[in-house]
Amino acid sequence: MPRRGIRVVGLPYEAVVYINNQVLIPASLSRALGINHYRHAIITIEYRGFPITFRARLLRPRHTDSRQFTIPRHVREGFGIKPLDTVRVVRIEPVNGEETPK
Repeated sequence: MPRRGIRVVGLPYEAVVYINNQVLIPASLSRALGINHYRHAIITIEYRGFPITFRARLLRPRHTDSRQFTIPRHVREGFGIKPLDTVRVVRIEPVNGEETPK
């Protein structure tokens, strides 16, 4: 049975903003960046040519290494980011000292 899913192994990565204002980090990218065990990260996205950096919690769906993060309200309102818009994830830097227990 073939594996399903999005195969992304490096940045930058283009993603669609979900209806709940979250962005998916596929499992393959999460593993490649080594962010599987981190709770928070400093994330830089690009939207309409503007680089935007913010801190976000890395949400962990069950039974997978993928992660999601919510774009903060002040960022969405300030730059006009809406659900179903496309953003480019340029950088994901885990916050030191905030690993989840293994």
